[in-house]
Amino acid sequence: MPNRNVLIVFFDEVQSLDISGPLEVLSAAGSGDPGGGIPAAYRIRTASPGGRPVRTSSGLTLVPDEDLDLAAPPHTLLVPGGRGTRGPAAPELVGRIAELAAGAERVVSVCTGAFLLAEAGLLDGRRATTHWAYCATFARRFPAVRLDPEPIFVRDGRVSTSAGVTAGIDLALALVEEDFGRGTALAIARHLVMYLRRPGGQSQFSMQLAGQIAERDALREVQRWVAENPGDDLSVSALAERASLSPRQFARAFAAEVGVPPGRYVDGVRLETARRLLEETGYGVEEVGRAAGYGSTEAMRRAFVRGLGIPPSEYRRRFRPQTAAGLPLAG
Repeated sequence: MPNRNVLIVFFDEVQSLDISGPLEVLSAAGSGDPGGGIPAAYRIRTASPGGRPVRTSSGLTLVPDEDLDLAAPPHTLLVPGGRGTRGPAAPELVGRIAELAAGAERVVSVCTGAFLLAEAGLLDGRRATTHWAYCATFARRFPAVRLDPEPIFVRDGRVSTSAGVTAGIDLALALVEEDFGRGTALAIARHLVMYLRRPGGQSQFSMQLAGQIAERDALREVQRWVAENPGDDLSVSALAERASLSPRQFARAFAAEVGVPPGRYVDGVRLETARRLLEETGYGVEEVGRAAGYGSTEAMRRAFVRGLGIPPSEYRRRFRPQTAAGLPLAG
């Protein structure tokens, strides 16, 4: 089995979780922990300009293994994000990333590490993503990149980019699955007490993230109720009654405080609920549709195609985890 060298780039004001998240996933493949035990699965090294210790954005001091200027091109080059990426980076750092990337088989960025890849010219003409909060800035600075602000990670040939912070863990699991199979990635995910993966095409924007939390208590209670009871009557009139407002007052207040109309909010919550049930349970498609509040399986199919680009059955086939015995869930 080929040894895969991984080089993680350090720099001042780096986001520590952008490093430690993928590092824990990749190192687990070669450990004695459940899911590990693959000899020399990854040989992981860290490097900084001059080999100097760096201070992370949260105040941690990290000591690298080697000098970035002397590092050999790796199999996988991993570039994290953090505050140190948000302005124009040191030309020496960008240039060295470009040199190492030229000899690497895979290039990966986490969060705003995509800014460094873009400055190095590695994303020109490619589809890429980054943390949602910095997408507008990224698009202005790098118009040659086909930025997609929605997915949690994007893979375009040998270059992969991921969204904010924890999405780097999802991408790392996808790399392990590619290298050593689904069983290994699933076992590592279980050991780390997390899902095998959120699919790369899953949006960064859940309704709870994309929408705002309402100011007034009555509307916050409605948001909680919608999330916990997607199969109930969630019409504007029913939700307005719960908030003790007229339907017109409720619709206007909800849109103003949450940022989206109540109908769109409900649609988003129901789609998220159905997606989660397809990933995590063995419920049949009809059961999922009822639990998520869809009037029919056809209504759910239309919602999936409109929101995710694939029907529920295909979504389940692609993204449903397997049981501990390695057998598909029933349903």
